[in-house]
Amino acid sequence: MAEYTYLVLSLPRGITRDTARQILTEHAERDGWEIDRLRLYPDGRRRIQLRRKVIRAVRTF
Repeated sequence: MAEYTYLVLSLPRGITRDTARQILTEHAERDGWEIDRLRLYPDGRRRIQLRRKVIRAVRTF
């Protein structure tokens, strides 16, 4: 079973769609995050849950 670590971003309603896309692209390209859940509220706020797979190093002899 894969193990993940999570990051939650909350973007206020004044953030445009393009700015939100740029923020998410930065997280994806630089740190390897992917979108797990995205919630758009009626007042325009966005709550985004990102996830990243945990890679454990295994010793080899």
